Amino acid sequence: MKKIEHIGIAVSNLEEAAKTYEVLMQEKPYKTENVESEGVTTLFFKSGESKIELLAATNDNSPIAKFIAKKGEGIHHIAFSVEDIDTEIERLKSEGYQLISDQPKNGADNKRIVFLHPKSNHGVLVELCQERTD
Repeated sequence: MKKIEHIGIAVSNLEEAAKTYEVLMQEKPYKTENVESEGVTTLFFKSGESKIELLAATNDNSPIAKFIAKKGEGIHHIAFSVEDIDTEIERLKSEGYQLISDQPKNGADNKRIVFLHPKSNHGVLVELCQERTD
């Protein structure tokens, strides 16, 4: 693990949340992106090397919509940057970690991603991210 890449925050209203974080962070978001495979619109803020990703559902069946319905708005996941996501997947599986999927997929902000099940991380959803080179 190289560093914490970002913290993902599930929000009900992306526009309202964006205004809140613009005031908090004293800057505008640097990127908004739809990730259709996850049924989510993401909005990123950056402060130094740290990032905050706001996540809003684009449909009622998306993981974010289900998360908000169950737990309300709030921290959804912590993402760690890795050099080689495939090697990390194998390492963590061999250590007994439960992954949500066995293969990485394309995510927001030009990343290959995979999630570790919260049961493996004391209730915290963990995302591994590797910069895409394609």
